[in-house]
Amino acid sequence: MKSKMINQNISNDKKLMRIFKILLYPIIVASVSSCIENAEIAVECDPCTSPLSYDGYTTIFSDEFNSTTLSENWNYIEGDGCPDECGWGVSEELEFYTTENIELREGNMIITAKKENKGQSQYTSGNINTLDKFSFTYGRVDIRAKLPKGQGIWPSFYLLGDNINEAKWPIPGHISVSEMKGGDGKGGDNSIVGKLIWGTPTKVESATEIATLKDGILNDKFHVFSVIWEPTRIQWLLNDKVYFEQKTDAGMNGTFNKLFHLNMKLAVGGNFPGNPDGNTVFPQQMFVDYVRVFQKELAP
Repeated sequence: MKSKMINQNISNDKKLMRIFKILLYPIIVASVSSCIENAEIAVECDPCTSPLSYDGYTTIFSDEFNSTTLSENWNYIEGDGCPDECGWGVSEELEFYTTENIELREGNMIITAKKENKGQSQYTSGNINTLDKFSFTYGRVDIRAKLPKGQGIWPSFYLLGDNINEAKWPIPGHISVSEMKGGDGKGGDNSIVGKLIWGTPTKVESATEIATLKDGILNDKFHVFSVIWEPTRIQWLLNDKVYFEQKTDAGMNGTFNKLFHLNMKLAVGGNFPGNPDGNTVFPQQMFVDYVRVFQKELAP
């Protein structure tokens, strides 16, 4: 099936560059300034999965990746940000995003990060979103995936406000379903970050929490990463266990009461995870089994 392409021509595509610059900059700020209390999660599921439906909810989006090509719900993001924003700006990433690094095989969408030169980048990888294809306000998102591993590896699933091209950052808002700061030890390959970003151009605000597996790392097997987004609160879950909750209110200027779209990517290097080192093995792959979005049914 045909997928809409966002072409790599950064000099003529200021809109795409603005998306990446304003998206990645507050991630760096939040990771430095947020107060984080680590939650340890014991994994009791094998396999870890989630139901096809929930009582009181309707399925409004589902991609099981059972085809051989991406559905028309997804856009490819391509390039390394050059010449205007090499490394996608202040995040200082090292990858060049290509369509070739994304494949569908055996019921999974697989993004592969490779150590290879392309453009001015040392690595290639993949990045997709649903901007202008699928958006929603409130609901539950379940993403079942097996994450990569290693120093400098940065897989992330997140929601971004649809007004990203019109409003100054951070007015559009950002909801991380999960991010991983790859690397050995606690807080690396065994941990995910849940995050919320809002505020005004002169005051970026954020709330962040880390969930760490009690045993093993996130590359060992598939896990389910979820958010439950309601009008007055957002919850983050790992394998259906809540590890973070943030209230949303009028002080957030209605940031989280409007349309958001889905984003999935596998970055390499940058200010958040640091760069790969001699122990980082390539290629690295992120396997996504499914993405499902549910919304509460309206009362009769």
